[in-house]
Amino acid sequence: MNTPPPEEVHRTLCLRCLRPESVCYCKKLQQVPTRTRIVFLQHPRERRVPVSTARMAHLSLPNSELHHGVEFEQDAHVLSVAAQPGTYVLFPGEGAVEPAALRDNPPRNVIVVDGTWSLARKVIKVNPTLRALPRIGFVPRKPGNYRIRKEPAAHCVSTIEAVCELLGSLEDDHDRFDRMLSAFDFMVDTQLQFVSNRSGPGRHRVHKSAPRPRVPAEYREQSHRLVALYAEANAHPRGTGFDGVGELVHLVAERVHSGERFEALVRPRRPLAESTPFHVDVPAEALLSGQPVEAALAAFRAFLRHDDIVCTWGGFGLDLLRNEGLPLADTRDARLATMRLFRGRPGAVEDAAAKMGLEVPVPFARGRAGRRLAALSATVRGLAAVA
Repeated sequence: MNTPPPEEVHRTLCLRCLRPESVCYCKKLQQVPTRTRIVFLQHPRERRVPVSTARMAHLSLPNSELHHGVEFEQDAHVLSVAAQPGTYVLFPGEGAVEPAALRDNPPRNVIVVDGTWSLARKVIKVNPTLRALPRIGFVPRKPGNYRIRKEPAAHCVSTIEAVCELLGSLEDDHDRFDRMLSAFDFMVDTQLQFVSNRSGPGRHRVHKSAPRPRVPAEYREQSHRLVALYAEANAHPRGTGFDGVGELVHLVAERVHSGERFEALVRPRRPLAESTPFHVDVPAEALLSGQPVEAALAAFRAFLRHDDIVCTWGGFGLDLLRNEGLPLADTRDARLATMRLFRGRPGAVEDAAAKMGLEVPVPFARGRAGRRLAALSATVRGLAAVA
């Protein structure tokens, strides 16, 4: 039996650009600030295309967002962006204006639909909010360089080329935005070089091998429903008469998609264990002056939505809430998903985020819970990116 070389069975993936490390373009990325915020809406099929450029454009633009889906009429964040004055959609059509005509009053946001022309038209068609937005359209200065995909017409260009053309015209500085194309040109040239040098079977040949672990697709498909949660306990040593899982004293959560946050310090009902302030990294005075557990849980219930999926690192936080009379029905253990991704134990949540190469934001909440929630939110976003 002919066994494929190891590199054909498993290729290490860059978790930033989602390309195999042998063709990773991250070192070629150029960070370009913009006045206008670019909001990418990527069709799920386009996300699976290895040479898609929306993610490349997003990584090059600090003032940008990347969302995945087809229907966005129930997406509160996208709807709020669309409702802001000065929001346009980049799509040709009746009444579309040239970018240069908007230089004196540039758009606040531009929504860019990423997909083939037929897929992009479908996204526009099924979202009345997008159809109602004013449109921007243009004819590019030169033909595109997307030589690894066939465009339907000579004036059609890739997403990153279209965004460079748009921003260059809006800010009257094409040279600055054309720098973003260095990563794109590198990807195209590298891909063509691999094709020309290939001596073995084509990339569509199927080799039988052991199934590779995957992150559940719901981390991507249900990303707008994910809420990261971390909880701390007033835990007494064994033999002190307060054995068990402990009682809730610190609860933090963040809605991963929108960044909505929750924090509550809960006043202990039992004597405060000497080790608790040290372990949770919150002063004893702050814990003892926390709010009653009933008020904290009521506030957390108000924060949760009926369709939220609560993501934790292990089951301790869920056990704490269950002990306090708040069982959560729809939950996911991000630790298990990360174990499947790495094929082994990932360590603490901070270790997992570092291993995935993720940038952990500054914690909004105090103590160990704040630090671990920041790492957990970053890890859940990373899981959604590679799902």
